[in-house]
Amino acid sequence: MALLPSTERVLLARTARAQRDGRCPSVVAGVVRDGGLAWSAGRGAVEDPADDVQYRLGSISKTVCAITVLRLRDEGLLDLSDTLEQHLPGTSVGDRTLTQLLSHTGGVTSESPGEWWERTPGAELPLSAADRVLPAGRRFHYSNLGFGLLGELVGRVRGRTWDEVARDEVLHPLGMHRTTPRPSGRAAQGYAVHPWSDELLVEPEHHAGAMAAAGQLWATAADLGRLGAFLLGDGGGVLDPATIEEMTVPAGVDVSGPNWTSYGLGVQVQRVDGHTLVGHGGSMPGFLAGLWADREDGIAALALANVTSGLDGGLPAGLLADLRTHEPTVVTPWRPAPSPVPVELLGPWFWGPSPYVLRAVPGGLLHLGGLGRPGRSSRFRPGPDGTWIGLEGYFAGETLRFEGDSLNLATFVFTRTPYDPQAPVPGDVDPRGWHAP
Repeated sequence: MALLPSTERVLLARTARAQRDGRCPSVVAGVVRDGGLAWSAGRGAVEDPADDVQYRLGSISKTVCAITVLRLRDEGLLDLSDTLEQHLPGTSVGDRTLTQLLSHTGGVTSESPGEWWERTPGAELPLSAADRVLPAGRRFHYSNLGFGLLGELVGRVRGRTWDEVARDEVLHPLGMHRTTPRPSGRAAQGYAVHPWSDELLVEPEHHAGAMAAAGQLWATAADLGRLGAFLLGDGGGVLDPATIEEMTVPAGVDVSGPNWTSYGLGVQVQRVDGHTLVGHGGSMPGFLAGLWADREDGIAALALANVTSGLDGGLPAGLLADLRTHEPTVVTPWRPAPSPVPVELLGPWFWGPSPYVLRAVPGGLLHLGGLGRPGRSSRFRPGPDGTWIGLEGYFAGETLRFEGDSLNLATFVFTRTPYDPQAPVPGDVDPRGWHAP
């Protein structure tokens, strides 16, 4: 659905200011809605149609790399808890798991051995030179090398280069035919802008070799918009929607707070002004890029620039805010639906003296949360044998069981009345019951 002319004007004004203030030779920006690129515009030295000019994506390539890894997992060829050594032997970080590499929690050094890979021609990756700088799983540490190793793993499993796997299994199936490892057809020249003058310096371009999965790809705004639709849930047969959802779950962050930033599996995740955004930024010499999707509102925004530094990294988030303000999402209507459990199991429950409420929510899920006061909360999906599995928060992955007149959740017992003496409350209940001293 096309945007209103007044909305397009607001988006263009924000883009124009970002191009001018960032001293970018050119900027192409766009927003995604209803499954496709609903608006795009170019500013500066870019010819129309601006949405068909290639820019280098930088680390947005990591999202494509993660998709190739998750395809292998979904096919049963590996497990994310596998160590790197099981599929790519010979590295000094072989004890790191695939989940840790995908989420930058493997403690692997940030860059590849040798010269700065972003500005020098790519080469084979000396696997034995891969190094660790932090304990595994201890903290977030962004690692380009980690994704270089993942790309190498994908190539080994498939028996082809990572470039070929990405093209045949992700890019072309999604319709991203103008996304390539090297510039092809109409493509922007990458520049650096002098810090004290308005003069330009041409930046080098090359294939990153074994580091391709970390930052190699070039794409148009139209193609990047298709990747935005993918992040919003349109897997196009490349990944199941449940796997896309899995990619967006933050690793190692309590998401209950109002503002946070984290990393999922090949995507960055951040909370901005009450909205959770998933996507990725990207930078390579001569280029900056960003793609962010608001899965709840079903919209995404992107920005591409041919400059080494200067573009406002918040441009996509600002475009999303403009779109929400001027054309807010009209949500789907509420419709009656059967409860996934007997209605008498819903309603108030108590964890000790703390009141909770169990509700049926859309999608055939349950939600348990504090009643009238903050508390640990989570949605639950159906599990085996009448159990329910937590999806987020403190109870993520935990099993909820209905046991007579009580709920058992990770050894916590919820009862219909506070500390019900007839329920199996851990530690039992004082036989004197509730009383005034």
